[in-house]
Amino acid sequence: MPAFDYRQAEEVRDALARHGVKYLFIGKSGAILLGFPDTTQDADLFVEKSPENGRALVRALRELGFQLTDQQAADVEHGKDFVQLKNGPFDLDLVFAPDGIERFGDAWKRRVDVEGFPVCHPDDIIASKEAANRQKDRESLPRLRAFRDYWLSHHESP
Repeated sequence: MPAFDYRQAEEVRDALARHGVKYLFIGKSGAILLGFPDTTQDADLFVEKSPENGRALVRALRELGFQLTDQQAADVEHGKDFVQLKNGPFDLDLVFAPDGIERFGDAWKRRVDVEGFPVCHPDDIIASKEAANRQKDRESLPRLRAFRDYWLSHHESP
């Protein structure tokens, strides 16, 4: 499986924008868009949970070429906590309730805009990985924290 790349991120951004989907890049794909030097096999999206947003997301995913089953479409429309899609042009994880982040609205207020990409703040990416507590996340946390400190020193005023 090839790594998720910038062109695919652009396709996601553009299709979701055309359909008015409210979402944030999260996880390693979000960190990479912020400049984190790594690769990932999929994109992770934190999606606002509402029936209208879910229906718009289903339309956008189908436009992108995802062959959603009826069950997957229903899961997306209803905002199931986690929906993993491997039946499209790339792998995509949809997260409606990420570990470590209480409300989408709070993360939205803290978001970072990178060339039109709505991305979770590095603190939210780290909080989510800490709360998930998976082995691969624990291994990447020291590098993510160092990146966050570097990023903050170059992007936020004192």
